[in-house]
Amino acid sequence: MIDEQIFNNISGRIDSYRQEMIDLQIALSAIPAIGPDNGGDGELLKANFLKERLTRMGFKIFSHYDAPDERVSSGIRPNFVTTIDGRNKNRFVWIITHMDIVPPGELRLWSSDPYKAYVKDGYIFGRGVEDNQQDLVASIFAAKAFMDEGIIPENSIKLAFVSDEETSSDKGLFYMMDSTENLFNRDDLIVVPDSGNPEGSLIEVAEKSMLWICFKTIGKQCHGSNPQLGNNAFVAASHLVTKLTKLRKMFSLTDPLFDPPESTFEPTKKEANVGNINTIPGEDVFCMDCRVLPDYDLQDVLAAIHRIVRTIEKKFKVQIEISMAQHVQSAKPTSPDAPVVQALEKAIKTVYHVETFAGGVGAGTVASYVRKKNYPVAVWSKTNQTAHQPDENCPIDNMLGNAKVFAYLFLHH
Repeated sequence: MIDEQIFNNISGRIDSYRQEMIDLQIALSAIPAIGPDNGGDGELLKANFLKERLTRMGFKIFSHYDAPDERVSSGIRPNFVTTIDGRNKNRFVWIITHMDIVPPGELRLWSSDPYKAYVKDGYIFGRGVEDNQQDLVASIFAAKAFMDEGIIPENSIKLAFVSDEETSSDKGLFYMMDSTENLFNRDDLIVVPDSGNPEGSLIEVAEKSMLWICFKTIGKQCHGSNPQLGNNAFVAASHLVTKLTKLRKMFSLTDPLFDPPESTFEPTKKEANVGNINTIPGEDVFCMDCRVLPDYDLQDVLAAIHRIVRTIEKKFKVQIEISMAQHVQSAKPTSPDAPVVQALEKAIKTVYHVETFAGGVGAGTVASYVRKKNYPVAVWSKTNQTAHQPDENCPIDNMLGNAKVFAYLFLHH
């Protein structure tokens, strides 16, 4: 049982942090932490700032799991954990958030500088304020409330701050788990607050498989007035885009656990080819984001893609090179009866007064890898769902409320 008076004291303490939480959000947004795959120099500056701020707050125990990466100037991608000892030093409640963000995209679509976060009408606006700083900040102040109230939690608290979540996680949590023996214990409560819904009612227990794939079509460049002298790679690639829509019918199962309930195959990124109008392009590159139900093996999806590619190569006499940016086969879902899911249900009902449900998502989180290692993990956040959008925003009340949910978990016996 949770001591209601203790929880009320902690909740009141969290409310008193409102301005401090806003200030930390604004400070974090001013330090863009973009990975090299997205054209940035990594997360080290943000990690150093965050650790210094945590130390000033009173956090004392830190563990570092820095991943080597020659693509960034520092040579490392930082990952670190801060721990607050509880009465039980062998069981932990984990809150895992990520420091990296995505680029702002088209700046003209933003109301102001995406890296100068600001408050308006009860919301914080800026790149990264929701994904993932809302819950990164919430987890910190949930733990800080215990220190400031002088309360020792039943189980120990671990807050993990990881890199590389927005691309592959190879230099983030995956690296931590692969390079460390028994990072988690089997009875730990592990929460990844990186997906959810505006009501706070969705506890994510399953994810679709994820395949990010790029196609480079190679034809022959020539003058636009003499197309017979070349081979238009753009035309061939355009036909390929339309042919790939057949994947929806080929892998047509649905599962009501997920929203949307079907597998999705969406062309996304399109690279520039020639720089002028009167040249027929000899090369063309586009990419596709596939989110596939766990019923299907990604190798079968890839085999179908290769068959479609061969028909386009033959018809248009081009060469098509395929490369993969992400290949994550989904793991077995977390049971809705797992202790972490049950504990979250109670915490969410106490704080937000909503009934929860277990569901699946198409978005990929680091939880997929945790599940692959056979650890129960739940993904949850009350979120405004503006991640990766212009004018990304975070309701301040979500930040405070989610902190209280985490604090409730920290009181869990």
